[in-house]
Amino acid sequence: MEDKIREVRLRWFEHAMRTNTDAPVRRCERLAMDDFRRVEVHISMVGSDKMRISWITEDSGTPATVKYGTSPGIYPFSANGDTTKYKYILYKSGDIHNVVIGPLKPNTVYYYICGPFTSPEFSFKTPPAGFPIKFAVVGDLGQTDWTKSTLDHISKSNYDVMLLPGDLSYADTLQTLWDSFGRLVEPLASRRPWMVTQGNHEIEKIPILHRQSFTSYNARWLMPFEQSGSTSNLYYSFEVSGLHIIMLGSYADFGPSSAQYKWLNNDLKKVDRKKTPWVIVLVHAPWYNSNNAHQGEYESYGMKSSMEDLLFKARVDIVFAGHVHAYERFTRVYKDKANNCGPIYITIGDGGNKEGLATKYIDPKPEISIFREASFGHGELDVVNATHAQWSWHRNDDDEAVIADSIWITKPSCKKL
Repeated sequence: MEDKIREVRLRWFEHAMRTNTDAPVRRCERLAMDDFRRVEVHISMVGSDKMRISWITEDSGTPATVKYGTSPGIYPFSANGDTTKYKYILYKSGDIHNVVIGPLKPNTVYYYICGPFTSPEFSFKTPPAGFPIKFAVVGDLGQTDWTKSTLDHISKSNYDVMLLPGDLSYADTLQTLWDSFGRLVEPLASRRPWMVTQGNHEIEKIPILHRQSFTSYNARWLMPFEQSGSTSNLYYSFEVSGLHIIMLGSYADFGPSSAQYKWLNNDLKKVDRKKTPWVIVLVHAPWYNSNNAHQGEYESYGMKSSMEDLLFKARVDIVFAGHVHAYERFTRVYKDKANNCGPIYITIGDGGNKEGLATKYIDPKPEISIFREASFGHGELDVVNATHAQWSWHRNDDDEAVIADSIWITKPSCKKL
């Protein structure tokens, strides 16, 4: 048995080295590790008027405390939270702190410092209470030079909330890449809430050595699942500024008898369209895809078969996905055909991952596919009011902001079934 464990451990080490040696990833990791001031700070929404501050420290005993206020250097408020850590084979994480602060005022800049209070002052802006609101949307980020270009473009956008449909760090079991990813995204993730769901690269399950899935993801990226009645960090919903946003788990059970299916069914029934006229869903594996990549995967066709009716009957407006490393926008669809009452499906898995772009598409292009292109970039969703929103896709084109695809989305007059 010990020989078997040693053999598997050696294979894991060789796999980790082989799948994490591309130069762009290493360059970004070294750049991030050189900046010792950063402590992997990121924030996420908790309810309508609270924010979770998450950060990691190496020194045991650091207080899970955040001091904050609305003026630089003045912190009249403070809040305490929890500290956890995790082990992954031979890796031991630092202390992971999670502190929920609030109540907070909408559309307001807050300044904050995290324990042990030797790090720089950070600031964030809360989302507005109502329309208009702007989202940045990007999937499959990774840690390459392409990632950096994408983040640079996003940093120039005055967005309110980031939505990320899975595949964050591409650590793929090499845990130090989770640390470098946290440092890489900190300049953005500490200033606006990042709401994420998991992808296949977050699974990190290894036979014999580590049987538990999503250990690192669940420990590092805690989302407000309990507030929406979910029992899993892999799927949840939240509301912001007139939108009900649902984050689904492609790699959690999704069949009709599963906990996720039952939760989704109940969650959709509770949506008040007078309060949140827009309903948006994020999932990692796309249900509609005319790229050659990732065809025939159960996480796509199985989840679609199980849950598409729920989304259609609830009149979901948009479904964002990642996984395929390219961009594609479909028309409103239901059961593989154009349907004015179905959601618009958008694949946005082009954030900059180390595996490169998925450049080959199925020809001829399906009629329901409106625009498709294999380029790195990100999307922006400007929700103007209860009936109109503008979607735009921004290609990373020689470090210049380029809008390659844009559409005004008008809510159809379809009644909820």
